[in-house]
Amino acid sequence: MSTFEVSGDCQRLGLRSGALVLRGVQISASSELLRRRIGDGLLSLQNQYRDLSEVRAQPAVAEFREIHRRVGANPRKQPPSVQSLLQYALKQKSLPQINNLVDIYNLISVQTCFSMGAHDLDRLALPVVLQTLRGGEEFTPLGSSTSRTLSPGDFAYVDAQRRVVCWRDVQQADFSKVVERTKNVLLIIEGNTAHTGEDFANVFDRSTEWITEWCGGSAEIAHFPNLS
Repeated sequence: MSTFEVSGDCQRLGLRSGALVLRGVQISASSELLRRRIGDGLLSLQNQYRDLSEVRAQPAVAEFREIHRRVGANPRKQPPSVQSLLQYALKQKSLPQINNLVDIYNLISVQTCFSMGAHDLDRLALPVVLQTLRGGEEFTPLGSSTSRTLSPGDFAYVDAQRRVVCWRDVQQADFSKVVERTKNVLLIIEGNTAHTGEDFANVFDRSTEWITEWCGGSAEIAHFPNLS
């Protein structure tokens, strides 16, 4: 049985998505050493982007915005996650403190312009599929107890029980969130046609190396994107 799949519809939208399976990780608050590592990693962003308009013009960010427009979304009102995270990093000169796993992959995300999200593998029914929606799917976002109904033609990650794991690259589901008791993780790495094959190889390598360094455990590729 496969762990992760991408529909043809989403390929045609311009999405290129893959996943790592992380096993035996140790989830905790980030150490002071990790926070310093993240701070050091953010320094180069200040030189790379002089203002927020340059974030929106970055090719991968611009393509994420265009993909959102293709499904009827307004990226001015609800920007792609990479754009939001980059804007936060530039304004605050930091990243949100969640836990060691989320904190380190958020650093990778702003450095590479890939959207990333982690889900408790043991809470999921596999495979998880990136697909366009029929409409009427219920979704309960992270941190909320209230569900809402999603629109047809939108895209989301859906597990084998038809539960929405992540809506677009914008909001993750509450039921599969990573917490301290989580030991096994599905890490989704989403790019688009602006990313090269080398970009994808580098982000998978960096994610494997840095996450196992700071969270322990092991990592294996569950799905490497079809870049055609």
